[in-house]
Amino acid sequence: MEHNMTKSFMLSIVTLTSFLGMIRTVSSFRHPSPSSSSLAAFGSRCVSISSLSIRNMNDASVFSNQQRKRSQMKMSSVSNGVTKTELASRLDGLDKPTVWHEFSPLAVKHQSINLGQGFPDWNPPQFAIDAMIDAVTPTKQRNANQYARSAAHLPLAQVLAEEYSTKWNRSIDPMTEVATAVGCTNALYCALQGLIDDGDEVILLEPAFDIYIAQVKMAGGIPKFIPLRTPQNDNDNNSDVKYNANDMFTLDFDELENSISSPQTKVLLLNTPHNPTGKMFNMEEMKKIADIVQRNTHVTVISDEVYEHIVFDKEKSPHISFASLPGMYEHTLTLNSSGKTFSCTGWKVGWAVGPPHLTRAVTSVQQWVNFSAPTPNQDAIAMCLKKAWEPYEGHDSYYAYLASEYKRKRDILISTLNIAGITPIVPDGGFFIMGDTSSITFPEKYREEVTDAMPTNPMPRDWAMSRWMTKEVGVTAIPPSAFYDTENIDLAQNLLRFAYCKGDDTILEAQRRFQFYFEQE
Repeated sequence: MEHNMTKSFMLSIVTLTSFLGMIRTVSSFRHPSPSSSSLAAFGSRCVSISSLSIRNMNDASVFSNQQRKRSQMKMSSVSNGVTKTELASRLDGLDKPTVWHEFSPLAVKHQSINLGQGFPDWNPPQFAIDAMIDAVTPTKQRNANQYARSAAHLPLAQVLAEEYSTKWNRSIDPMTEVATAVGCTNALYCALQGLIDDGDEVILLEPAFDIYIAQVKMAGGIPKFIPLRTPQNDNDNNSDVKYNANDMFTLDFDELENSISSPQTKVLLLNTPHNPTGKMFNMEEMKKIADIVQRNTHVTVISDEVYEHIVFDKEKSPHISFASLPGMYEHTLTLNSSGKTFSCTGWKVGWAVGPPHLTRAVTSVQQWVNFSAPTPNQDAIAMCLKKAWEPYEGHDSYYAYLASEYKRKRDILISTLNIAGITPIVPDGGFFIMGDTSSITFPEKYREEVTDAMPTNPMPRDWAMSRWMTKEVGVTAIPPSAFYDTENIDLAQNLLRFAYCKGDDTILEAQRRFQFYFEQE
């Protein structure tokens, strides 16, 4: 009797151990680790145990035939006998190298001046660094070293509520109308996850920052692309083109409204000042978009305004926040962040401001993803936002200084591009400039190259030109075809995007290299 009980107990232990081994194996498939090579020795045994367990569970009606079929479709065998899990179908095409994966290493390899990626190559202002130190120093009693409130660190939410209340001439509740996130990218991710169902459509104005496209797809949405058109795209012989970004990149409002499919179209993603063009939508354009939203009230506008304070002519070309237009607040979720404004892109503090039914989309997702943005970072930005309105470096405010510095750098880059025969399309905001390269020729062999990241085959002209410029001229730009759907990719063929959020020495070195190369031709 005792012997039989012991035997039964041991059998139970062996069975349980095998089952736990199966779970560990499946878990390691879903979350590969550096020790995954050790699985090879036990691969066959683990697969057989998994198969046996699945058959037993299937007999017990735990897995349906449909679930088992889906599971089998997600698995593919490799030569060493280990089974690996494929990525979810919603990531189809999103796991390939990006334009950033290609051009940043290429610039390093060829010691090229990188005017491609958009982050400052200097440190934040001293008051921002001091704020971060204060945030984590116990004697300052900021209480910012533990988890923040999931929706938003309250000191930051209160400062943001005050600012937007003044800006929009309405009362913003810091408890329900402000949500913070790990940068604007994370705020957008949470918003789309919270607002979009599978098959819903999101309208993107091209060229659109590539993160927009990826995040829409990850939320199960379908991107619908409406291009900002330029006169030379419509008429290559137009000699009266104004090379200002606001005038050059125009939106066809009939095309925009006709793209709305009720009720599948859920979101219009607006970006002003616009990346990558530098266009700033004026009041007339904003009102036309608002009229379209009024006629299609099922559409929510997500307005990305991260370059709000980098504006060069507040009289002629001011920043206009879409939520401030009559009747638009209830339809708009406004996104912003601190990284561009305070030159601290690594701090990753972003926010969303809007009516509670829209901010709830962000907070409902965030509480299950990262729970909250880092408290010290939020606390430091709360202090920075107050300090930024004080006089700074001979200017009325830090914001005035910031805009003045970027305008000066923009003008240096304009002169630099002119040396190369690239016609600058002058922006009134942001820190990118598009250049028209149609007058430049380069060896056709570059069009014949094939890379993992290129968006089409054969390689688009702008992509090939950027590779040529990196290798032979020593200056790197970003090809805007990375920001277009394949259907509209030809609109980018004669354009390159340059960033002027760089030190003067960097921009002037690019100027020197342009002079050396092009003045010898």
